[in-house]
Amino acid sequence: MKKYLYILIITVFTVSCDKELNVLPTQSIDQTSALATAQDVKVTLIGAYDGLSDGDVLGGGVQIAYEVIADDREIVFRGTFTTLDEYWRKVITTTNSQTLATWTGSYVAINRVNNVLSALDKLDNADKGPVEGEAKFIRGLTYFNLVNLFAKTWGDGDNAANPGVPLVTSPTLAVTEADDKPRASVAAVYTQILEDLTKAEQLLPAKFGGASFASRVAAKALLSRVYMTQGNYAEALKKANEVIGSGDFDLSSDYADLFDDNSGGYDAETIFKISVTDQDGVNNLNTYFAPAAFSGRGDLVIQPKHIALYSASDVRGKFTQIASNRLYTKKFNDLFGDLTIVRLAEMYLNRAEANFRLSSSVGAGPLADINLIRSRASAGSIAQADLTLSKIILERKLELAFEGNLMLDVKRNKLDVGTLPFSAPALVSPIPQREIDTNKSLVQNPGY
Repeated sequence: MKKYLYILIITVFTVSCDKELNVLPTQSIDQTSALATAQDVKVTLIGAYDGLSDGDVLGGGVQIAYEVIADDREIVFRGTFTTLDEYWRKVITTTNSQTLATWTGSYVAINRVNNVLSALDKLDNADKGPVEGEAKFIRGLTYFNLVNLFAKTWGDGDNAANPGVPLVTSPTLAVTEADDKPRASVAAVYTQILEDLTKAEQLLPAKFGGASFASRVAAKALLSRVYMTQGNYAEALKKANEVIGSGDFDLSSDYADLFDDNSGGYDAETIFKISVTDQDGVNNLNTYFAPAAFSGRGDLVIQPKHIALYSASDVRGKFTQIASNRLYTKKFNDLFGDLTIVRLAEMYLNRAEANFRLSSSVGAGPLADINLIRSRASAGSIAQADLTLSKIILERKLELAFEGNLMLDVKRNKLDVGTLPFSAPALVSPIPQREIDTNKSLVQNPGY
């Protein structure tokens, strides 16, 4: 009796609310009603940012993958989640749920972007350029992370032949077999990334709504990162120098301020970030790198091998804490701390390395840039005679440790990870099995 009464109540409620609430099917979008106004487009753009900040995308999932997959026992995974344990041990399975979540979350963000770009005509002329720029910034950044996680790195064989990831640049309104796209080549994916970020640079204001939103300078910074990954050091140098010379950002005088988003130093140096509050967003770097005292799981434990890389005076090597007789970084202690995606120090390091490789001194000499970063860390200066490429690469590791750059640097510099060469199939995530089963156009990565 209670069952039927419950059904009756629900039926009456549904009928009485019919005029106020018309529920459309969730498996498809009616193109005639979706994104009908400028406000719809702007709300969907916010949704694209929200997709980017998903905990399995740039809410920490991507950064952790970059750090753990490329780790050579400088950290140890002590957690119970088999998904991350597979990453750390380099034995990722095709059914790994973390891999699937990063893949699907990324394509959700891309689809929201594509919906925005399909409806730019709904916007006033003054808004069209900035909205397009923000959307293409998000798409370019997302495809960059996808192709680096799920495909061979740039320069590992033939970029034009190596499969990358599916390129989707129009909205998916209802899933059909027509949406079963094959993997575009690594070269084609990078072409799309550069096209998106270059367009974003052209369309975006210099500083736009704070570091939580795309800006012209943020697009330049990401372009510098992409060019570094491609080994295009002339362009990487050019963009890094433009970011530094923009005057919009300054190096924090205090290294600790970089990980306190309430500090002026954090605001001065952060170029682009993912915002997290107690009401929205997630910080999975806190979840896995921070001990329980700071709301984390304490799964990723720093080892003496990593600490030994720092000089005795280097504050970066001391930016740690002990909990339950284990050593952890202090970088992600704030449960609601924003996640820095790119900061000014990376641009100085890009400029230093590119100048060194090109035997140039654009903006400043490589020694001056490296010693500027080391001075902030009280690490002592390097003499000109002692400056080598390997020391510049090491400086990147010391400065950017655990922030989501390790795998990019390891692979582009063709470094081994333990006994594995940079090109080992185990260092490339498999295409999720669910995607392979659903989309017969996809091919799996070697080794899986």
